Amino acid sequence: MDIDLIFKIAAVGIIVTVLNLLLTRSGRDEQALMVTIAGLITVLLLLVREISALFDLVRTLFGF
Repeated sequence: MDIDLIFKIAAVGIIVTVLNLLLTRSGRDEQALMVTIAGLITVLLLLVREISALFDLVRTLFGF
């Protein structure tokens, strides 16, 4: 596993946190929630891609 994946997840988390704080303090709670959900979906897509690569590697390793 590359360390880049951890850095990407951390970067998305920092950006989402800053945007969430800015939007919450300006009174836009609904938009802050949408930013949080979008960040969560982005991280999940990154993880699904890596899990798919892991399953392909296991399938190749065992010859299925």
